[in-house]
Parts: sequence; structure tokens; C-alpha cells
Amino acid sequence: MSTQRLGIIMHGVTGRMGMNQHLIRSILAIRAQGGVTLSDGSRVMPDPIIVGRNAEKMRELAQRHGIERWSDNVEAALENREDTIFFDAGTTQMRPILLEKAIRAGKHVYCEKPIATNLEAALGIVRLAEQAGVKNGTVQDKLFLPGLQKLRMLRDSGFFGRMLSVRGEFGYWVFEGDWQPAQRPSWNYREEDGGGIILDMICHWRYVLDNLFGPVKSISCLGATHIPDRWDEKGQRYDATADDAAYAMFELEGGVIATINSSWCTRVYRDDLVTFQVDGTNGSAVAGLTDCVIQPRQGTPRPVWNPDQKQTMDFYETWQPVPDNQPVDNGFKTQWESFIRHVVEDAPYNHGLIEGAKGVQLVECALQSWKERRWVDVPSLTA
Repeated sequence: MSTQRLGIIMHGVTGRMGMNQHLIRSILAIRAQGGVTLSDGSRVMPDPIIVGRNAEKMRELAQRHGIERWSDNVEAALENREDTIFFDAGTTQMRPILLEKAIRAGKHVYCEKPIATNLEAALGIVRLAEQAGVKNGTVQDKLFLPGLQKLRMLRDSGFFGRMLSVRGEFGYWVFEGDWQPAQRPSWNYREEDGGGIILDMICHWRYVLDNLFGPVKSISCLGATHIPDRWDEKGQRYDATADDAAYAMFELEGGVIATINSSWCTRVYRDDLVTFQVDGTNGSAVAGLTDCVIQPRQGTPRPVWNPDQKQTMDFYETWQPVPDNQPVDNGFKTQWESFIRHVVEDAPYNHGLIEGAKGVQLVECALQSWKERRWVDVPSLTA
């Protein structure tokens, strides 16, 4: 069968996420496997051009990974009609500007989230893409994690019965940068540079909750800046002006109550950097990035509260692992393949820019809740 070329402009892939997940483990991995297979058996081979402001970084990255094309001029790259997709994993503040340029140049667009720092800008990009008739998508990688895929399977099989609640714990200790280097870039902790864990993570929780447990109806959120002093990549102290922790409760359609704590100021004592416990009338499950364990109603132990006696029951032993019956590929790569099929053969795709806008909407509701110290309803959203 034939193989067709697909030119992709990739911007912002010198950063950790853009380089590792999107460039190396997605596009280059797809090229290594021989492209993306279409429904008729033919193949599509991505042909990337990596773009960024620093020519030396672009040249070095291209040489290191055997990439033939690179540029330090976004506008010039957008003029090439042979490259039909524009991807952005750069800064959130610049994203709407870059997406608008790409859409006006007739490119299909795919981007990291958040798609903007505010809902007005997000909806503006959504409307522009619809008016231009270009295909569009936003990264929703956590839906493709093996652990969450197992939760989806359990839900679809009716394992939970009536779902009651979801409890999520996300985060780890990000070093301040004074005596150990921080694991995240310093701009993450400056509000003026688009930082903050609410903007970064609530977007994720929107699509996870909507797609696995029920559409979000309302939110109550408390943010915090627990660590006010941090040190940047040059070892210089700076004021951390953005929130580094968020404690949120969500009311979902169907009566499910979700609570998710997100923090870069917590030390991990759980099975993974993120875990979700789902409780239902017929059973419960706890999932991390990869693994998932279950406890059905019939296998639930009967603990008795007795503060005068040391607990003798090993609660972990009463849970059963969900087997890895289905192979799961890298989630970023899987979504890239899905978007490529959507562009090339109009295959179904459910993760358009409007879904990214919903994430930004929930961020604004969370910030409003924190500011006004109250529950905030989340209205339905259309472009």
C-alpha cells in the first residue's frame, strides 16, 4: 500500500514535555514504526519541521535526533503549503497568538493545554478554527493512561454499580531550587508568566471528570501559595507569585462528588504521583498512571472502629489488581495517531479545541471560587 507524507510544524518542542512526549515518543516513534495506518491500509508518514526562537537549540535538537528540517522563523514555516498541521507546546500566554496565525495560514491545529490563559481568548480561537474549517485538537493525554483506561473499562462494564464519589491526589515535592535544582521551570511559579497549578492542572481534571465520571456542574476551590520564595535556573531567588497547591471539590451530573488535591508542595506516600479512588455501591477501584486495583462489594472487609487497639487488618491485601489484558501505547502517541487520522481521512475525533476551552472555563470558575470563597456553577459551553 502507498505511503503519503504529512508535513507537521512543531513549535515549542525544546521544553521537557514538548521534546520528550510529543517529538521523541510520539512523532519520531510514529516514523520509526513506519507511519500511521489508515482504514484502507495505506500509511501516513509525518515529516516534522521543528521551530523555535533559538536557532542554535533548533539545530542541536535536529542533529541529535536526525531531524532534517528546522527553523527559527515561525512565520516563514507557516508559509509552506506543504506543511498542513501546526502543533504548539510553547508557553500558554503565546498560544492563542500562534494558533491564530496558523489558522489564518490555513493549517490544521493541535496544541497542548491550557489553550489560553482566559476563556475569552480560548473561545476566540475555537470560533476562528470553526470559521476557517480547519481540523483542530487539544492534548488530553491522561485519558489514554493505562490506569485510567482500566477505570473506563470498569465503568463501562458496570463494575461500580451506582457511582458515588471520586477522590484524586496529585503532586509531589518540587524543590525550591536553592540547594537542589527544581524539577519544574521557574515560570510555573510566577503568575505574570502564566504559572500556577490551578491553570496547569484544573484543565486536566475537567476532561478526566467529564469523560470518565460525569460532566462537571459546579466547583469549590481553595488555592494556596505555600512556598513564597524559590530560586530560578540561574540560582537567583525570586518571588513565587502563583499558586502551588489547589484543593477542589466538584459536583458532577448524576450526583457524583469528586475531590481532587493538586500540590507541588507534598511528599508522596501513595502508589503513584497521581491516584484516583472511585467508590460505588457495587465496588471500588484505585488507579494510578499504570496500575489499578479493585475491591468488589462481595470482597469488602468489615472493619470495626476501635481506637484502643492497634489495627491488625492489612487493608491493602483485600484489593485485587486489574490485569494488563490490553496493550496500551504511550498516551501522547496514541492521541497523535488519532488526530492524524482525523486530518487525513476525517476519522472521528472528540478532543477538539472546544474541549480545551472547557478546561480554561473550569480554571476561571476555580479562581472565582477561591477569590469569592464560594461554590461556582459551571454552565454548558458552546463556541
